[in-house]
This record gives sequence, structure tokens and C-alpha cells, in this order.
Amino acid sequence: MSITSDEVNFLVYRYLQESGFQHSAFMFGLESHISQSNINGALVPPAALISIIQKGLQYVEAEISINPDGLVYEGRFTEGLSLVDAVMPDVVLAKQQQLNEKILAEKQKKEKLEKIITTPILTATIKQESPQTNGQHNVIVTNVTSTTQNESSEPMEVDVNHSDITVSLNKSTVLRGHDSEVFICAWNPVQDLLASGSGDSTARIWNMKEEMANCSPSGALNRQQLVLRHCIKDGNQEVPSNKDVTSLDWNCDGTLLATGSYDGYARLWATNGRLENVLGQHKGPIFALKWNKKGNYILSAGVDKTTIIWDATTGEAKQQFPFHQAPALDVDWQNNTCFASCSTDMSIHVCRLGLDRPVKTFDGHSNEVNAIKWDPSGSLLASCSDDMTLKVWSMNQDSFVHDLRAHSKEIYTIKWSPAGPGSNNPNQNLMLASASFDSTVRLWELEKGACLHTLTKHHEPVYSVAFSPDGRLLASGSFDKCVHIWSTQTGKLVHSYEGTGGIFEVCWNSSGNKVGASASDGTVCVLDLRK
Repeated sequence: MSITSDEVNFLVYRYLQESGFQHSAFMFGLESHISQSNINGALVPPAALISIIQKGLQYVEAEISINPDGLVYEGRFTEGLSLVDAVMPDVVLAKQQQLNEKILAEKQKKEKLEKIITTPILTATIKQESPQTNGQHNVIVTNVTSTTQNESSEPMEVDVNHSDITVSLNKSTVLRGHDSEVFICAWNPVQDLLASGSGDSTARIWNMKEEMANCSPSGALNRQQLVLRHCIKDGNQEVPSNKDVTSLDWNCDGTLLATGSYDGYARLWATNGRLENVLGQHKGPIFALKWNKKGNYILSAGVDKTTIIWDATTGEAKQQFPFHQAPALDVDWQNNTCFASCSTDMSIHVCRLGLDRPVKTFDGHSNEVNAIKWDPSGSLLASCSDDMTLKVWSMNQDSFVHDLRAHSKEIYTIKWSPAGPGSNNPNQNLMLASASFDSTVRLWELEKGACLHTLTKHHEPVYSVAFSPDGRLLASGSFDKCVHIWSTQTGKLVHSYEGTGGIFEVCWNSSGNKVGASASDGTVCVLDLRK
């Protein structure tokens, strides 16, 4: 058996991606020349590196458990072996000597017991002391049963005292077709078409109008999907790019889907799956992509430190903005010609089409700025960062309006509620939701900058949050495989679903009765919340 450096590098690269370190993954991939290897990433299952390391660790433990005479310790392996311990010869040798002593003691005890067993009563007593019935066996059986349930497509309760909130099996649909993790999903704003983007270098459009009526009893489906293959030219041929599709967005009337890929190209697709245009000017992966409200321009952000406004009709790059000093991570339109961008350089620029310098620059974060969002009125801009803070900015002042510090780890994303001026719910109070790697979601009010609710049912990093169209519910998705739906008024959990993979993205359809979620195991699930 031989292991190549290309194989090791690819598994490390994939591990960084799956762990949410997208920018570290890109830089590692660049330096290790991942793009030049002939490894087909679509064939590599999620968590491959962890799986191999776990198997290696189990092998070392198995080696330790066998003494030189071939005798095996029958009890559970001491307190376990850490990954670092496993590569330290002195620690492994000490563990082996410790277990050899236990094996010898077991052998002596067994010989002694064989001599004193003379009646069935004593035999029964001895069996009660046997390692097989000392409680550990029952724990192992329970764990196996739990694992089996987790691997099924059935929804599972997050809180056993709230069985009424669990989304039932006939209300959840699992869509299968992607060959790798699904990073993003988005509903068409006009009809129930759900788009998804994956590490298998494809986007897909799922027709949920028909599927929700015809889903099978198992909830697993593998049909009614349009596959949008992202290809690049190799001589006179078009071949799969083998690059992740990490961003997508529908235009306002739902006629076109824009996708952004790690191959550096943005693409426009019709709802029937036809490729309408390819937009190429970035020199490297595209991290974010947004249509303006009018639907005539598309905005993209890339690792090449620039943002670009594209003409949606001609595919022409109207203007490229080279103002960041490091990769641009996110963009958001303020109106049809003005937008904000953020970067790993810790800065935020507000730019306008036709101007050759930023209208405004906001500095204040002390680490990468992961996401930015304008409120519905376009007057307030929220930003979140690896510095564990959430900040709110106004075009009327240079410093932040609010500096919100409550999360204990990096804040991955933020969303405004569809409330207040400029929204469909003008009489509701505006709220801001933040999702963090500390496994919590927080809801904030903006008048005083106070935290209204801390939502704590998740057990792993939270990658996505989304408000329902009426603003009354908030969906959250975490790498604990759970989608939780909360009341924004009370902060209480009202619906819950556990899938089979870590959740990267959650989104609501325009009617507010279905939630889509994309997962690390290549599945996309749809929850039907109609009563």
C-alpha cells in the first residue's frame, strides 16, 4: 500500500472545507496544487480524513490490547487513546505494559475462579461479576441503536419533552442526487423550485410543486431534478470543472439562477436548466454572488480581492472594484447601484457603480469579516466577524452604531428580519439574528442593541439562519444535523428535524410554509410546515 502526498493534501483540503475553514482551505489548496492533481473529489465521501484517522487509532488500540503471547484484554480499553498519544512511542508502550498486567491478572483470576466454582449458586454469582453484564454491554447496545436511528432519514426529537414539535416523516422530504456536500440552497421567489449547489461541481433545481404531493413513504427521493453541470473548456472539449459550487441566487422574477464556483466563473441558468451565460473575469474562486432588486445587475466577490458588477443581459463586467487587500468574502446590495463588501482584511467598503473609490469604508473589526447584510430600508449595515463581535453601521457616521458582544466564538452569518420600513411587514419591530460557532443563535433588537433571546438547542457550530417571510419564525441549521425553527416573539422552539448530515444552509420558500436545508452528506431536505 502506498500513500501519495497528493492524496494526503486532498484529504486535508477537504477536511478544512467541511470544517468551515473555506479561506484556509483555498490557500492550502493553492499552495499544494490541488487543482493539478487527478483526484476526482466527487468520489471522496464526506469526513474521509477523520474516518481514516479513527480507523488508524482503533488499529493502534487493537495492537495495544494484544500481548506478546497473543492474549487479548477482554475488558474495555482503559480510558481511551488520544490522537496525539497514538503517535508517541513512550505513551503507547506504557499503555501496552498496563494492559499486559491486566491480561495477566485476568488470566490468574479466571484460573482461580475455575477452581472454586462448585455449585450453580456460585456460578450465578460469578456471572453477575462478569464484564459482559456489568452495565457496559447495555451502554454499547444503546449507542448502536442510537447510531442506527441517526443514520436513517427519519426526523428525531431534540428534546424528548417536546415530541409535539418534531417534524413528522410524512412532512419531510429528503432529496438525493448530489455526490458531495451541498453548501447552499435557495428557493425560487415565484414558484416552489429549490436550487442547491454542491462540491460535486453541479447545481440542481428540484421541482417541489410535484414532489411534495408524490413523496414516497420513506421520504427519500431521487427524481424531478435538473442537473446544472459546471464545465470548463479543455481544448475543444468541455469537461467537468471538479470545483465546488458555493454560491447561488435567483433573480427577482425567478426566471434566472446565478451560480458562483471555485473555478472562478459565474453562470446564469434558466429554470429549464439551460445555460444562458458564463461570466468570467475573476482570477480565482468566487465566494459570494447576489442579484440586485431590479434584476439587471449581478454582484460577485472573489479570492482575487475584487468585487465585480456584471450586466445580466450581456454578461459584460460593468466595473471591477479592486479595493480590498485580501480575499473578498461577502457582498450585499444597498440599492440597485450601491453595495457593500467585506474581506479577510477586516475592512468593509461601500461602493457605487461608476465611482472609482469607495463611498465609505468601515474599520473596527479585529479579524476576518465573514458576512454583511443591509436592513430592509438600506439605512443600517450589519457585519459579523471571527473576532466574535456583531457590529451595526450607518452611512451617517464613521464608527459603528452598535458593537454587540455576547458570542464566545466566531460569528459565521447574520440575517435581518423582514420588518420595518422597506419590508412587507412595516409595523413589526426590526430584529437581527446571528449564528455562531459557539452553537448558539441570538436575536437582537436594534433600538438599544440588546439581546432579546439566546437560542441554545444546537450542539455544534451554527452555519445558517433564515427568517420566515412574515418574520414570525426563524430557522437555524447546525453541524449537529438539526434544523430548528423558533418563534421570534418568545424564543421558543416550535419545530425540529434531525437529518443525516451537518447543515450548511437553511432557507424559506416565498409562501413561508416550506424550509429547505442543504447538508454535508450530499442530501437536501425539505420540511413542509403546513398543518
